[in-house]
Amino acid sequence: MFTYWHYVYRADDDLEMTMVCHRPEGLDQLEAQTNFSKRELQVLYRGFKNECPSGIVNEETFKQIYSQFFPHGDASTYAHFLFNAFDSAHTGSIKFEDFVTALSILLRGSVTEKLQWTFNLYDINRDGYINKEEMTDIVRAIYDMMGKYTYPVLKNDAPKQHVEAFFQKMDKNRDGVVTLDEFILSCQEDENIMRSLQLFENVI
Repeated sequence: MFTYWHYVYRADDDLEMTMVCHRPEGLDQLEAQTNFSKRELQVLYRGFKNECPSGIVNEETFKQIYSQFFPHGDASTYAHFLFNAFDSAHTGSIKFEDFVTALSILLRGSVTEKLQWTFNLYDINRDGYINKEEMTDIVRAIYDMMGKYTYPVLKNDAPKQHVEAFFQKMDKNRDGVVTLDEFILSCQEDENIMRSLQLFENVI
């Protein structure tokens, strides 16, 4: 997403050159809560401040940054869902702590942690379940973001077909919703679903 992510993987000399003078409060706590070292957190914070001098990101700014990476499609709807997933405290803005916590899961979390985060992304109304409408909204937003130039060309009903196939496998007790346990179990049992979700993760 943000162009500075690659800083984490530079050589030590480059990392030292990009150290910040003003660190966020609770850096030691963030190091304990995430899978990043203190040095990596300092570099990420420098990049975060460069992109967002105020130290927080509102939804409109988030959409503008995110849409730059998908020029052939409309990323606004997916960026909205993604913003809400990053904004775990429901404050209407993303702080550095929110950003780096999510980034730690997506880049270095366990399979279960990644699946839990993905479940929360799909659970739009945050009631602890995923229904067909929520999954359709997310999948359609991803298709819209990828644009009309995808190959092979996608049919208009492709999102609906995708969701129907997912639900057929995930909704174990056929009650019309998918729980977190059903979601994780289905993903771990089915390599095709895992591959699909990994493709979706690549647009995060």
